[in-house]
Amino acid sequence: MERDLLLEIEKIINSGLSDEEIRDALGDYHENDIASVVHDLSKEDREKLYKFLSDEELANIFTYLDDVEDYIEELPVEKAADIIEEMDSDDAIDVLLELDEEDKNEILNEMDKEAVDDIKLIRQYDEDQIGSRMTNNYIAIQKDMTIKQAMKAVVDEAAEHDNVSTIFVLDGKKYYGLMDLRDLIIARNGTPLDDIVKTAYPALQATTDISECIQDLKEYALDSIPILNEENELIGVITSDDVVETVDEELSEDYVKLAGIVDTEDLDESLFTSVKKRIPWLLALLALGLVTSLLISGFHSVVAALPALVFFQSLILDMSGNSGTQSLAVTIRIITNEEIDKKLITKTVGKEVSIGFVNGTLLGTLAFVSVFLFLFISKTTIVVNTEFSTKACLLAAMSVSIALLGAMTISTFSGAVIPIIFKKIKIDPAVASGPFITTLNDIIAVAIYYGLASILFATFL
Repeated sequence: MERDLLLEIEKIINSGLSDEEIRDALGDYHENDIASVVHDLSKEDREKLYKFLSDEELANIFTYLDDVEDYIEELPVEKAADIIEEMDSDDAIDVLLELDEEDKNEILNEMDKEAVDDIKLIRQYDEDQIGSRMTNNYIAIQKDMTIKQAMKAVVDEAAEHDNVSTIFVLDGKKYYGLMDLRDLIIARNGTPLDDIVKTAYPALQATTDISECIQDLKEYALDSIPILNEENELIGVITSDDVVETVDEELSEDYVKLAGIVDTEDLDESLFTSVKKRIPWLLALLALGLVTSLLISGFHSVVAALPALVFFQSLILDMSGNSGTQSLAVTIRIITNEEIDKKLITKTVGKEVSIGFVNGTLLGTLAFVSVFLFLFISKTTIVVNTEFSTKACLLAAMSVSIALLGAMTISTFSGAVIPIIFKKIKIDPAVASGPFITTLNDIIAVAIYYGLASILFATFL
């Protein structure tokens, strides 16, 4: 039986129990469950909820809310500032960015200087740098502490930071290493702290592009990864939750780029904003499409003399585009997960071209038989102002078959090479999007198809 969370929480809020009893009852629910029903609560019940729960509890709930600005605006400025102070700095920034400038400034003026400084530190990094995703939710201790001193420091800081499974170790202000909380708990008194500190674990520079370190984030199964500044000082961490969110956002960005959109879209965006995101690549594709049309017009004499060839133009173009897109998707996945070197390039391009050639051979053979039978059975006249000719049918079928082989082989080559080139010149390979590859391969396929047909018919007929 499906639970009615809204009904359950409404009953608790309006139960008439003491504030402490209501708070305890609400504490049995995950923050995300409470957040999922906030929108459906009446404003009166939301006000009661705000009263019953602590600022820290509300902060945890608000991080799960969509349109969080609507609920922040229901609160007095002082209360809103207290709640945002309790959030991890990266979550606080996300909330503040949703507010208009006046409300944001009012809340910042009410917040503690330390919390504001944390926010300013993160805001100094560009949104495509890993520093923009870090949080101040971590515990750090000094390397010269004893086991007992370190344990006490962790206990003291645990009240302020709930990200306690990984403890970071400093040498003065410099980052030194990290340790698992478990190792600290089971360590014997008298054991040098250095014996349980791991100094060779990964750390990321705050200015590193997210796209460059995304593989590290996925591969290292750490609860937290340290973020360092240029002086090798620990300035924040990226948690496992942040990793999941960051990887998801990067995959979403790559997905929309593969569709020829320059940035992710929001359902609530204005029409103008959505158009602005889509139009750049559409303009580029329009230009390439015009090149395709001009190329076809250059073969007008071939089309005029051999009109039946137009029947199979879309077949050549579609198969070429599909092959190139498949190669593109596979190549982007490979170069995202691997460091690019000469061996990887040779292996990737060689395999994709081989696949394109084999697929082109198989499909080209099938196309030859199918096209010939269609033209022969339908007695289609191939050359204008001439009688039906079996030889002309064979030449038309050969044109389709060989063009299919050539177009699919070249399209897989371009689908593999273009993203590698983009990656080498520091351009996101996802920009080599499906529509771009498809349109480029259309140009190649048209040139092969009509060029080959003109040669074959001029030579053998």
